[in-house]
Amino acid sequence: MTSSYTVFRSPYSEVPKASRGRLFPEAESRTRNPFARDRDRIIHSTAFRRLKEKTQVFVAHEGDHYRTRRTHSLEVAQIARSLAGALGLDADLAETIALAHDLGHPPFGHAGEDALDDSMKPWGGFDHNVQTFRVVTELEHRYPDFHGINLTWETLEGVIKHNGPVTDKMTRPSWAAVARFNEKMDLELGGWASAEAQVAALADDIAYNNHDVDDGLQAELFRLEDLLEVPLIGPILQGVRSERPDLDDRITRLEAVRRMIGAMVDDVMGETLKRAAITGVASPSDVRGLDQALVAFSPDMLEDLSRLREFLFERMYRHWKVNRTRSQARRILAEMFQLFMAEPEVLPTDWFARSQNCDDFGRARVVCDYIAGMTDRFAIEEHRKLFHLDVWN
Repeated sequence: MTSSYTVFRSPYSEVPKASRGRLFPEAESRTRNPFARDRDRIIHSTAFRRLKEKTQVFVAHEGDHYRTRRTHSLEVAQIARSLAGALGLDADLAETIALAHDLGHPPFGHAGEDALDDSMKPWGGFDHNVQTFRVVTELEHRYPDFHGINLTWETLEGVIKHNGPVTDKMTRPSWAAVARFNEKMDLELGGWASAEAQVAALADDIAYNNHDVDDGLQAELFRLEDLLEVPLIGPILQGVRSERPDLDDRITRLEAVRRMIGAMVDDVMGETLKRAAITGVASPSDVRGLDQALVAFSPDMLEDLSRLREFLFERMYRHWKVNRTRSQARRILAEMFQLFMAEPEVLPTDWFARSQNCDDFGRARVVCDYIAGMTDRFAIEEHRKLFHLDVWN
């Protein structure tokens, strides 16, 4: 039986055998191309395992069915792989960058990131994209000959540049680690990343817009009826109800979300192919040399998504229940940071050892790395042990 799906390779697709290689040369795998090998290294990393109990919107212990950073990353990877394949791009590379994109997120989602950024202000701040880059180039230690997981140039470029050029950020103290690495392996930080990296970035937008609608409905922060006048999801929801009035609210919700993902994917494909035709890109280097992204939403879709995000901010991200959790999260991380800086001897032995013979900047970075690597559950328990006098170890 032959498939009706035709596999083709775009002229501006990355090609694994043409990879620019790794910082530390290694023998090629007998069973995997370089990008697939990167993917497997990410999946086997400690940081990826910890994503299973890190917040997306809802703290991980609040319910088993809400997205965590790991389920979000898997959904992004699935969309990225499908979209890359449909555009004739390298699906392994797109999937790999998607799986890696949130490895540096601290516990408690954006509330945790804000708390760490505030605590680290005197020492350059905190950026989860830079932390992701540090995870894969410094913090993971699984191999005898190097720190990090020694990913290919193309994957590292996608990790740090998937949202666009970053040269304007290189003077920020929080980006010093990227600048240091770039001296050893030039990631061409002033240009756009590969089309595969851009696909991963758009897949992230598609995934979180859709699963935030799904999770918000499950949490009863708003109802299906509240979405009927919201662009994009409203017309889709009305269409589902018109075609299938027999469906209950749960299946109606799931069908509407499924269709919205499809609509967003179709929009990206149409806009990307339009831009490719206009610009005449014919190679990966052409993609990097454009003055705008190649992979993008259409202007109409961007307007609809802006309206959807306004709704989600009002009804979900700033809901009092979510605000209360965010407030608790900020206090937990801020209090632990202050304590570890003042009394580094209460850090676990290996982390205490890292903090020794450091100036305040170095110690702050060690403390930040320790906290950023925590899961929600571990952070809550660690805080309880440190600050609740009824707990004795």
